[in-house]
Amino acid sequence: MKINWGTAIVIAFIGFISFIMYFVIRMNTEDKYSHDLVTEEYYKEELAFQKEINAEKNGKALKKNIQVEKTIYGLVISFPEDKNYANISGSISLYRPSNKKLDFEIPISLSDSRIVIKDEFMIEGRWNITIDWKYKDTTYLFKKSFTY
Repeated sequence: MKINWGTAIVIAFIGFISFIMYFVIRMNTEDKYSHDLVTEEYYKEELAFQKEINAEKNGKALKKNIQVEKTIYGLVISFPEDKNYANISGSISLYRPSNKKLDFEIPISLSDSRIVIKDEFMIEGRWNITIDWKYKDTTYLFKKSFTY
C-alpha cells in the first residue's frame, strides 16, 4: 500500500494533535504537576507589599536618609540626625546572596544616631541590607546592595 502526500500530512497532523493532547491531559490530571502561581492569601500579601512600598516611599522622602559606610570598626549605619534616636525602633537584616548561612538580623537599639556592626560579623563580598524602622507612628524602609 502506497501513501500519497495528502494522507501523510493528515497522519502527521493527527499524530501532532495526539501528542499535544496527551501532555495537556497528563498535566491537568496528575497531582505532581499541580502548581499554583498565586498564594492562598494573595490579598493579604498584597496589602503587606503595599505597606512596604509606602514605607520605602517614606524613607525616600526624608531630607537625609540612612547612610551605610564601611569603616575600620565595621559597618556603620547612621540614622537621620533630625530624628530623636530614642524613638527609633525596628530591625536590620543583612542578606548574603552567595551564602545563606551568613545572613543575620539584629534589632535596632540606639545609644546615639549610629549603630556599628562589628567587622567580625561581616565578610568581604556583596551584601544586601534592609532596614525596617519606625519613628513615632511612621514606618520607613531602607534597602541597599553594597560590597563590603
